[in-house]
Amino acid sequence: MAHRWTCSGLRWTPEGPALMWDGGRRSPLPWGKRVAFAVAGDAARRCVGARGHACPLRAVVPGRGTGARCEECARLDRAHSVAADTIADDPRPYRVYLAWFGPGMVKVGITAVERGPARLLEQGAVCFSWLGTGPLMAARRTEELLRAALRVPDRIAYAEKRAVRSALPGAEAERAAEVRELHARAVVLDGWPESLGREPCRPVDHLGVFGLSDVPAAVGDVVELVPGGIVSGELVAAAGPDLHLAVAGRGVVVLDTRLMAGWELAPLPEAAGAFTVPVREFTREQDALF
Repeated sequence: MAHRWTCSGLRWTPEGPALMWDGGRRSPLPWGKRVAFAVAGDAARRCVGARGHACPLRAVVPGRGTGARCEECARLDRAHSVAADTIADDPRPYRVYLAWFGPGMVKVGITAVERGPARLLEQGAVCFSWLGTGPLMAARRTEELLRAALRVPDRIAYAEKRAVRSALPGAEAERAAEVRELHARAVVLDGWPESLGREPCRPVDHLGVFGLSDVPAAVGDVVELVPGGIVSGELVAAAGPDLHLAVAGRGVVVLDTRLMAGWELAPLPEAAGAFTVPVREFTREQDALF
């Protein structure tokens, strides 16, 4: 088998999405690029470790998990996460945002000011607006305020996000409508932390950034990678960790790049056209749920 690489995830750069590999190698992903690789036939999916450190056990982890960590490494990684509320004394300023993924699908979240819109690109937010800026705990209280007072969720499953991408409104104003309406309700709530400054509603649209304009609806998504499995397709869009690949004879298939972590992968020739990893076909019944 050709030289093997271990993927460390998808990163959104100013130039667009790029696959990152252990050792610092980067593979830019312009639209039209052929994404083609094979999973080593003798490989097992290994834990990627935590906080930049390798898993001491090199534990085998399930192929369908998106975290690619064993139980102990997952615990250590989350123990030092802002999302777990374990870094209450973080001095950096934070922003609260409203993110829209499709009709009826808006969430609230926070991100460090220094990260800019990177968090929104990583989550696959089709449209978003900043809501306020301030200290971490004030941002957390605002997030909780919206959950309690307006019943705005702070998490939306990626499966739900994928399900609505084929039904996004064509007009930018329509995609921003729910964010504008929720923003107006949020900034007048009682209990808004004094240390969190409100920001005006200025929706940012990512439809073009993600390449989702005039892209055929996906017919299914990859369930997991398997030893000896092959992925090959032309990149037509990307949102969050998802690559939308046009596969010969099948249509567009979504690959969640988080499923690639922990596997040893090898590049395939440009002419390779097989696609042998398990795919879950989307059905009308599934689409109707959302």
